Amino acid sequence: MRPSSPAAPAFVQLAAHPLRWKLLTELAASDYRVRELVERVGQPQNLVSYHLRLLRGGGLVTARRSSFDARDSYYHLDLERCVHALAQAGSALHPALGFAPAPPPPLPRPERRPAVLFACTGNSARSPIAEALLRHRTDGQVEVASAGSHPKPRIHSDAVQVLREQHGIDISGQRPRHLDTLLGRRFDYVISLCDKVREVRHDFGDQPRLVHWSIPDPAAATSPGPVGHPAFVRTAAEIDTRIRYLLPLLTLTPQEVQP
Repeated sequence: MRPSSPAAPAFVQLAAHPLRWKLLTELAASDYRVRELVERVGQPQNLVSYHLRLLRGGGLVTARRSSFDARDSYYHLDLERCVHALAQAGSALHPALGFAPAPPPPLPRPERRPAVLFACTGNSARSPIAEALLRHRTDGQVEVASAGSHPKPRIHSDAVQVLREQHGIDISGQRPRHLDTLLGRRFDYVISLCDKVREVRHDFGDQPRLVHWSIPDPAAATSPGPVGHPAFVRTAAEIDTRIRYLLPLLTLTPQEVQP
């Protein structure tokens, strides 16, 4: 009697379902709420919620309560977890198919630099952290800016400290600015890092690609100094991970990026 074949790895079982694959594809581009995913995949809400629950159970997708409306949750695809799950699935098929995650390739020098705008409410923590990290990782090959819908008087001291300590970046001389000051500028990507600012509509022309990263405000319910600092460390680490997976997309033309 032939031995029974081993079960397919969990990632393969989860991703092989057509609707779950579609959900993974949508969430690879941006964080979304359930009703937005329902519209994008064209399936009933109860079915979408069921498959999201399976993806969450498999550790591929996480959910966070919206800071704009606590009745809503934003779903996020853990690309780092997907990388390791894919590697494990390859190794299960054949040892030669396992791979170590490779760093993103360096950005080519296009005729026109891609332009990215990061937005949050106060432009004092999340969006300036993202601006600094993307500029640092691309060595000036990307035009990057940040702004807020209700800018604070100054950059949060913990944001300044984390960037200096963790990445050797100094933004102490930077000041928050309003989104309105950037109206009329061309951006290829407008990335909101705050659920509240996502609800604010601004016209940046030329139809930039809108992306949402639902990231909690590290300054909320914290205070400067030892209490608040760990939250800023976690926030900067999450933003840096998301930026690493953004980099390959910046080398593509708009036609090559899946809508």
